[in-house]
Amino acid sequence: MSSKNRIITVPAFSDNYIWLICDENQQYAAIVDPGDATPVIKALEKDKIQPVAILITHFHADHVGGIGKLLEKYPNLSVYGPASERIPHITHPLQGGETIHINQINTDFQVMNVHGHTAGHIAYYTHEDSADKTGEGRLFCGDTLFAAGCGRVFNGTKKDLHDSLEKISKLPENTLIYCAHEYTLDNIGFAKWVEPDNEKLISRESDAIALRENGETTVPSRLSLELETNPFLRTHLPKVVKRVSEFAGKPLENSTEVFTAMRTWKDTEYD
Repeated sequence: MSSKNRIITVPAFSDNYIWLICDENQQYAAIVDPGDATPVIKALEKDKIQPVAILITHFHADHVGGIGKLLEKYPNLSVYGPASERIPHITHPLQGGETIHINQINTDFQVMNVHGHTAGHIAYYTHEDSADKTGEGRLFCGDTLFAAGCGRVFNGTKKDLHDSLEKISKLPENTLIYCAHEYTLDNIGFAKWVEPDNEKLISRESDAIALRENGETTVPSRLSLELETNPFLRTHLPKVVKRVSEFAGKPLENSTEVFTAMRTWKDTEYD
């Protein structure tokens, strides 16, 4: 469980988001996937925040490239990340399934195996402590689940990625999804290929356009919205099965086959 964290968004590169998970008083922070140290250091210094840990989801350079420079400036940082991937400076290798506690921000994280985008990808799930048991969960999921989409498969498998998304879909529906990229409008474009008559998807597109025109982010998303509009979480629905089967040119027998064909469709025809 956790106290009420404050989350700071740090934009990086052209479309990355680095997350600072702070304590309630915004004195300390854990840094999620610092691909670039410079904007992170700027954000920390602006608000006089002391970083205490780095949480890495996977090995790609736009998620780990800033670790070395951050350690030069803050040499006592603990660095958490997947044990099965070659990532520099890891001090706490994680297998998945652990619960880690970061004392300074008073937060427990459940470490989830969410393989697929990469073979060892992990995510960090935390849930606010609240007397009425309605506190929000937060999932820091790297490139596994995106707003209205999901990550490409690099050295993982499509089956693994489908299984990981199924696992995420079973979290409480009010869970906030902190993904690592601003891909929402592009993902919605493909989602409309799959479900052109999904009114909630069309409404989501309008909302996302308005946010971006105002210079605002479209993430975090909420799992309930993903379940209504993200085609990669809707592979069990008959209308989605029918549409993707038409692309595949054959009947698809189960949600894994539908997911695999849908990911191929986006990779080869849309992107």
